[in-house]
Amino acid sequence: MVDKAPVGDVDDSGMTIGAPKRYAAGIPAILSTLKHAGREMGVRRGARTLLKVNQKDGFDCPGCAWPEGEHRSPIGEYCENGAKAVAEEATLRRVTPDFFAAHPVTDLAERTDYWLGQQGRLTHPMYLADGATHYTPVTWDKAFDIVAEELAALASPDEAAFYTSGRTSNEAAFVYQLFVRAFGTNNLPDCSNMCHESSGSALTETIGVGKGSVSLEDLHQADLILVVGQNPGTNHPRMLTALEKAKHAGAHIVAVNPLPEAGLMRFKNPQRPSGIAGTGTPLADEFAQIRVNGDLALFRALNRLLLEADAAAPGTVVDRAFIDEHCAGFEQFASDVRSTPWAEVLSATGLPREQIERIHQRVLKSRRVVVCWAMGLTQHRNSVATIREVVNFLLLRGNIGRPGAGVCPVRGHSNVQGDRTMGIYEKPSQAFLDALEAEFGFAPPRAHGHDVVDTIRAMRDDRVKVFIAVGGNFVAATPDTAATEAALRRTSLTVQVSTKLNRSHAVTGRRALILPCLGRTEADVQPTGTQFVTVEDSMSAVHASTGNLPPASRELRSEVAIVCGLAERVLGDRTTVPWRDFREDYDLIRDRIGRVIPGFADFNRRVRAPGGFVLPHGPRDERRFPTVNGKANFTVNPLEVLHVPAGRLILQTVRSHDQYNTTIYGLDDRYRGVKAGRRVVFVHPADLAQLGVADGEMVDLVSEWTDGTERRAPGFRAIAYPTARECAAAYFPETNVLVPLDSTAEVSNTPTSKSVIVRLEPAAV
Repeated sequence: MVDKAPVGDVDDSGMTIGAPKRYAAGIPAILSTLKHAGREMGVRRGARTLLKVNQKDGFDCPGCAWPEGEHRSPIGEYCENGAKAVAEEATLRRVTPDFFAAHPVTDLAERTDYWLGQQGRLTHPMYLADGATHYTPVTWDKAFDIVAEELAALASPDEAAFYTSGRTSNEAAFVYQLFVRAFGTNNLPDCSNMCHESSGSALTETIGVGKGSVSLEDLHQADLILVVGQNPGTNHPRMLTALEKAKHAGAHIVAVNPLPEAGLMRFKNPQRPSGIAGTGTPLADEFAQIRVNGDLALFRALNRLLLEADAAAPGTVVDRAFIDEHCAGFEQFASDVRSTPWAEVLSATGLPREQIERIHQRVLKSRRVVVCWAMGLTQHRNSVATIREVVNFLLLRGNIGRPGAGVCPVRGHSNVQGDRTMGIYEKPSQAFLDALEAEFGFAPPRAHGHDVVDTIRAMRDDRVKVFIAVGGNFVAATPDTAATEAALRRTSLTVQVSTKLNRSHAVTGRRALILPCLGRTEADVQPTGTQFVTVEDSMSAVHASTGNLPPASRELRSEVAIVCGLAERVLGDRTTVPWRDFREDYDLIRDRIGRVIPGFADFNRRVRAPGGFVLPHGPRDERRFPTVNGKANFTVNPLEVLHVPAGRLILQTVRSHDQYNTTIYGLDDRYRGVKAGRRVVFVHPADLAQLGVADGEMVDLVSEWTDGTERRAPGFRAIAYPTARECAAAYFPETNVLVPLDSTAEVSNTPTSKSVIVRLEPAAV
């Protein structure tokens, strides 16, 4: 199986490799922000737009989900990569029908996502007819007719799948899931299935809420913060400000990651004189360079050490009062973890025992501990077990429901958490469906639907024949690129609701539609006036977002308007849902949300308060754990060591500093020293030497799966880099082709994009 991802329009011949940076942000971040904003938006327009990002009277950044806090900087509440995300959306470039007339779909399919994204904003609905070579303009009415025709022809509603990106607003997500369930299916795959599904699965089982339990203020008050499997300098740069504030307040920070990341070494805050002219703030007090997939072993070892310390001085380490009152399963957990073998811990982590014991001493000295994590923990076969062990670690000393302490899964896309809250989930609870039925008067389907991986399998097997996506770039975000593309091409219709061109527009069913929508930055004017939408950040705060720019085209419609228009056309009089009223006045949607979803009562009034409101969270607010047994649950998580066969490496897929998820802003990775290229693989110098590969040599990456199949991504430059031994890293989406569709996390079914066994072969000539 060979990678089919295009490489031809990115010339890596000019790629240069320099030394990795040892700090994040500073003057280079300011210059990069100015460059991207000026190039895409124009200088004056860009400046006015950026001043509205993440402000209480402005729009929510379309990038990450990091919260803003009560006090916002008047000169800018955004980071370098947030500015890139805004510039990407607010660009002055346009993709008109003339563009599609000049570029057949076969041409678009040979382009990279970087090239496609650089063409600009979509301006008109476009239609690819069966057997056609080019997209052509189509009216909105005709587009809705095509969707209705294809959905009506299905033998069952379950033959359609409805994907959602994390950028979708609460209002759009709510009416989308309402439409889908009124149509008759729970096939609602979303981007959470590929990122924090493992977090939600583990946290729901152990503490009863699949979300983080901390606020920004908790981070600021923490004594110890462990940042595990995360690169905030690139993926959540505004988090560095929170870490800096915590550090100044006396917190200690431990970074646990296979790669050294500049943002956790030193932060040059561009809003402080010391960050511009000075040396900035050192952040991590300890860097534990763990092997890929070694985190479960590390936390088991820390938990063993805590139990041993408490045995030596009973009552001084473990919070028995908290455990006795609020927890279940402690004795089984403790019995198991006490037997954790040190030899396996050291093999799995690659860390010296002395360092693990040093981290343990930091824990003992800290009353308030926060553990933050991201994809480095969630995309392994044993991810759910690993996160459950993190919860064990925090429960032992009562670090959930205490100020300055708790779990902090750092979400990616700006409303990915809100979409799940709104019901974008293939396995909805019976309570949610009951509330939906009571409010809208129809019986929603009760059988579970397909997540992302199961949707791909269903398309492959002709069990899903229509694929509709609101936002995102499904082809580039999913695993096993060749299998995903082949599956999509078997469908009868693919529909993409999008702001910009991407690869998913070039990999289609027999027929395809592109429906262009408003962006987060743009004014949304409906018959009742200018509308706002709402989002939920990574810490459960819900607030308003109001765009201010004129739409990129008069033909654009809001996501809410598109979904409600589709629902009207597809469902007709099958329901009494007032789709047209919803489309014209989003307050009416919020009224219904307030009656269906817990925590949203009086939604319209509360969200109009500056900064919005925070959703209730039982474990955080009152140490109430809404699990099956009403307790916080300790769990037993067997230690597994991911052994690397001789001559192989464990590959983790990562982002460059010039991208956000599948959106590629540029071809540089400033923090890792890469300029003008993306097809690189980072390998420890000693591993390169052992494999007989020279630094800078061109290689093919070949993944090996347990069923004997292999997948190949050709033409990568091997770079000697200080990663953990026997580990490697390379950028996605270029390496998604290496991730087998059936290689998923237990329980969550998340693709294992951080645990891919690969070998390096000389690049084919």
